[in-house]
Amino acid sequence: MAQKKRWSELSPSAKRAIVVAGTVEIVVTGFALRDLIRRPAREVRGPKVLWVLAFLVQPFGPLAYFRVGRRRGD
Repeated sequence: MAQKKRWSELSPSAKRAIVVAGTVEIVVTGFALRDLIRRPAREVRGPKVLWVLAFLVQPFGPLAYFRVGRRRGD
């Protein structure tokens, strides 16, 4: 079984990739949360509180919200 590496054992490019991926997750989640808060409930598929909980499932929750959680304006 492979042993987990510590942060100090990672290469600079691996550290950079982790930081970039984490930053992207935070930004996408922030945009999704901001949109959810500002969007009227009638324009959201499902309860808003469930979408907030879905945002905890990274990165799928925020991406699912943008893909299927918002109703298209007519």
